Amino acid sequence: MTWSIVALDSSGALGVAIASRFFAVGALCPHARSGVGALSTQALMNPLLPAPALEAMAQQREPAALLRDLLAADPGRSQRQLHMVDAQGRVAAHTGEACVDWCGHAIHPNFSVAGNMLAGPQVIAATAESYVNGSKLPFAERLIRAMAAGEAAGGDKRGKQSAALLIYSGQDYAALDLRVDDHPDPLVELRRLYDVSLERFQPFVACLATRERPGGTIDRQLIEAEIARFHADRQRAGIGA
Repeated sequence: MTWSIVALDSSGALGVAIASRFFAVGALCPHARSGVGALSTQALMNPLLPAPALEAMAQQREPAALLRDLLAADPGRSQRQLHMVDAQGRVAAHTGEACVDWCGHAIHPNFSVAGNMLAGPQVIAATAESYVNGSKLPFAERLIRAMAAGEAAGGDKRGKQSAALLIYSGQDYAALDLRVDDHPDPLVELRRLYDVSLERFQPFVACLATRERPGGTIDRQLIEAEIARFHADRQRAGIGA
């Protein structure tokens, strides 16, 4: 009922972008942890799998091996789709034989694309091709554009309803966590929310307490200066205001 991309960015950030003809796909499917990994559980998804998967990746377990162990203990594995990437760029994916066609996945260096109930394999291929070609884009925008390419190639064969974007970039909290739970064009709405996040949310989050700066930035004038610097840097890089 879904397709998604899980990826490790060159910056070390980990992210998931996902879309579906199902309500609130971002509620249970995408998961990530800074310095550990990112994954999506799909099809007749099992919400009990992400926590042990991330914990195993935190212990440096190789994704393919831990995926085999998780699925061996899951009696519904033939109906599951699960794919993941760890902080070293190692990727693993599973598409159960009872998942609804078209279903499948494609593993690439540092990322994976997987989906079920899709218009065809071209959805996976277009998503991956766009992601590869977008290497100069900011990570979040690269993920959103990749999903938009998959949508243009047919997307979920039942239609559109929800989408989500989740990114962790070094902290215990998400750098970006956007959800479109119910919308006639969810990926377009996801892109709009991303654009709105650029106005103040993203530069504000950069001022919050971090592992490196436990106090964060609490001077409001300095926060406003950081927001202005954020937009100036984007303009200089030629990636908009």
